[in-house]
Amino acid sequence: MNNQAFSLAERLIPSTYVQQGLNAKKARENLIRHFIEHQKWPEEGWDDATIEAFLSDLSQMDSNNFPSNCSVGEREARIASNIVARRHFRMGHGIGRSSDLDEVQPKAAGSSLMYKLTNALVLEVIRYMGVKSIAGCFLSPMATGMSLVLCMLTFKQDRPRAKYVLWPRIDQKSSFKSIITAGLEPIVIETKIVGDELKTDMPRLETQMAALGESVACVLTTTSCFAPRACDSIDSIAALCTQYNIPHLVNNAYGLQSTRCMHLIQEASRKGRVDAFVQSTDKNFLVPVGGAIIGSFDKNLLDRISKMYPGRASASSIMDVMITLLSLGMAGYKQLITQRKEMYSYLKEELGKLAARHDERLLDTKGNPISMGMTLQCLSHQHDNKQVTMLGFMLFLRNVSGTRVITTTETKHIVSYKFEGWGAHNSNYPVPYLTAAAALGMKKSDVDMFIQRLDKALTKVRRRSAPVTPTASLAGSSINGDAGGTGGPGESSTASTSRASSKD
Repeated sequence: MNNQAFSLAERLIPSTYVQQGLNAKKARENLIRHFIEHQKWPEEGWDDATIEAFLSDLSQMDSNNFPSNCSVGEREARIASNIVARRHFRMGHGIGRSSDLDEVQPKAAGSSLMYKLTNALVLEVIRYMGVKSIAGCFLSPMATGMSLVLCMLTFKQDRPRAKYVLWPRIDQKSSFKSIITAGLEPIVIETKIVGDELKTDMPRLETQMAALGESVACVLTTTSCFAPRACDSIDSIAALCTQYNIPHLVNNAYGLQSTRCMHLIQEASRKGRVDAFVQSTDKNFLVPVGGAIIGSFDKNLLDRISKMYPGRASASSIMDVMITLLSLGMAGYKQLITQRKEMYSYLKEELGKLAARHDERLLDTKGNPISMGMTLQCLSHQHDNKQVTMLGFMLFLRNVSGTRVITTTETKHIVSYKFEGWGAHNSNYPVPYLTAAAALGMKKSDVDMFIQRLDKALTKVRRRSAPVTPTASLAGSSINGDAGGTGGPGESSTASTSRASSKD
């Protein structure tokens, strides 16, 4: 309703009530106007009604929602299901045009405006978290792995002789496969064991940079990762990239939520070369999987990466991020960041206590601000890690997600590449362990429940892995407290194990 409609309404109901409604409407409109005018992240989050009103206004700017629209093309945002239409607030054109993600669509002014505003919001988040000198960023409609591919294809275009990517090892498939998908050949730089931590082997990396030179498309480093791997030494690597004139791409998948990771990127850009850095939307903004943010200190490079994307793209992840950031406001996101740091300390304290109870210890990984590890030496007997694997299976059946149980002896083949000690980021890590991460959105109840279930599962696995001591007759033997069946010793043991496995 416009002002004239409100005036007409005064003929039907008392003007005092009409003015109250008009004032409430103007308050929401002022929030929206201020956001569009200044492109600033609101300090306090908006309520759902304001966000929905804003999305409705944007939707009505797209041509498929014009009352007089006549569509005769092949891509006209026709949506068969009303559920799907409501899910997307009737925006069906997506973002970008065939030549550029950032280009405005004539048929989708509302969707295009939403994309511009969301990019402005995300830029403010990145600056707030510590990367002050970033030149710009954009939301990619693809998750982290494919967004890394987009960056590498752009580097490859600028360096026609390049065919290699120098990759300090991190045992996470999408990072490695992004290199293969980009049509490049990975040169794996094995990590160096320093105490408990796995760090970048700088001499080995520099040797490869000096030897391969122009045939290197980029160095792909990592900040956020599973313990005991530390963040790569990206500031030192940035200096080497400047020295050898090699692009530097940072996989910052869930590092945006960590001020330490973000300050590392800022410091690296000051000391040397950071061409682009990529982070996930779902991990850092608590939205469904499907998007990533590509940031750079070079606006021209950022524009070329955006233009590398072919065709239009889905606006789903963009809408999710805009809704979430407007709903949280800066104050709400700050609170989540503070809570994450508190949960990291709490998880570390509680996991340390549990480790001590089981004669284990926390891995000393000061270079990892999100993930931590606990040794599982009590389950490893003469290189037999079946009990380590069993612990992971039991935790999974107890609905514990996110933790990783690493044997350090697994071999993994990815395409034609073989990795020894897969999961441990190193071929020779000396001890099996499990990891847990204090990531954005974790609650105290999550930590308490995890510790309780881990304690129970670890106790049960340790009891089973203890040396067998006969305590009963052949007719009804008891093995480590688990009653057997009525058959002989072998049958009793098998029956006991079978029942326990199905129960766990």
